[in-house]
Formats: sequence, C-alpha cells, structure tokens
Amino acid sequence: MASEQILLDDVHLALGRGASSVSILRGADLSVAQGTSIAIVGPSGSGKSTLLMVIAGLERPDRGRVVVAGRELTRLGEDALTAFRGTAIGIVFQSFHLIPTMTALENVAVPLELGGVADARQRAAAELERVGLADRATHYPTELSGGEQQRVAVARALAPQPKVLLADEPTGNLDATTGREIVDLVFRAQRERGQTVVLVTHDAALAARCDRMVRVADGRVHPVDLAREAAA
Repeated sequence: MASEQILLDDVHLALGRGASSVSILRGADLSVAQGTSIAIVGPSGSGKSTLLMVIAGLERPDRGRVVVAGRELTRLGEDALTAFRGTAIGIVFQSFHLIPTMTALENVAVPLELGGVADARQRAAAELERVGLADRATHYPTELSGGEQQRVAVARALAPQPKVLLADEPTGNLDATTGREIVDLVFRAQRERGQTVVLVTHDAALAARCDRMVRVADGRVHPVDLAREAAA
C-alpha cells in the first residue's frame, strides 16, 4: 500500500484580522497517498486555493498539522520551509507567474539556481525539451503564447524533481485544446516520476482524470464518489 505523502489534520485558518476576519478552513482533514492524484473541487470562495496554499506552506494555519513528504510544515521556520518547498514541492498557478525579464530557460533555471544546483541551465534545458519548448528557450514570456507560458511554468515546477506537484486551476486561462495538452504533461510527469499530484479545478473532465476527488465546503474537506459523479 502506498505511503501517505500529504496529511492535513484538523486544520483551521482565518484570513484578515478583528472584525474583518473570515474563517476559511474549519477543521479540514485530508490524506493523500504517495504517487496518487487528487482533485480539489468546490464553488468559488469555498477555500480550495487556500487549502492548496496550506499544503504548499505558503499559508500557515492557525491550528492543526500539515505534513508533506514526511516533514511537518507547521513546525518549520520560514527559512527551513522555503528550502524544503524549493526541493520537495512544485507549484503551477493559473496565471503562470513567469518573470518577464527572464527568458524561458532562465525562468525554469531559477528554482534550481536558488537550490544551488551546479548544472541548473542544463537541467532547465532538458525540462523545456520535455514540454516541447526546446526551440523557445531564449524567448521572453511576452514572446510566448499562453499555452507556451504555462508549459514553461510546468517545466519550472518539475525541474527540481519535487515529490509533490500542486496545480491551481492550471487550465483556467487556456483554451480547451491547450488546456488538455497541459494536463497531459502533468499526468505524464506523475506516471514517469511517481509524483503526488494535487489539482484545484472547476473542470469536471479534468477532475475525473484524478484517482480521487474531494470537495471543499463549509471549511471542511468532503470525499466525492467518482462513480456517482460520472453517473450524475
């Protein structure tokens, strides 16, 4: 049986302070086995992206435990958390978040260089080739299409060979065909590298490709019966 790669135990998180404080997560529990994929669904504002950011260590919960790849993120200081995230967690955002003054190759090399990888440029070039952009390595983000920019973002997330790959609406800014191509890259990486994949999505077809689906509602995480969803 696959070992547990992600664990959230009774996670609470409120955003804002005082009278403007809004409770987003209210005792959220989640367990994801190593090498599996899970889709997080739910209505806008339900806390899906916040849950993903907690898993990434980009949001610290007010209460509860968050364990990723054997490390309890809630016990790590900021420097240790940043270092861990740089090697163990890859993140793909809806809006690409590429550095506009850097070429595609430089964007992919950034996390490797920050991690002290000696052959960062060579590894970045190899990742760009894997996503079909070897001939676009010297182009800047403004010279790339939306689909190409997201391919660069996927390559950047995969370059450190993370154990966990998180994607927040990775097809949200893309047309249907390009979106499918990006998703194919993510699932191919999962198969080839044995990564654990967590996807936040509104796309029912994309969610159905995952091994499991959960729904965020009322600040908690609820399991979804995939067979029942398919029949509905």
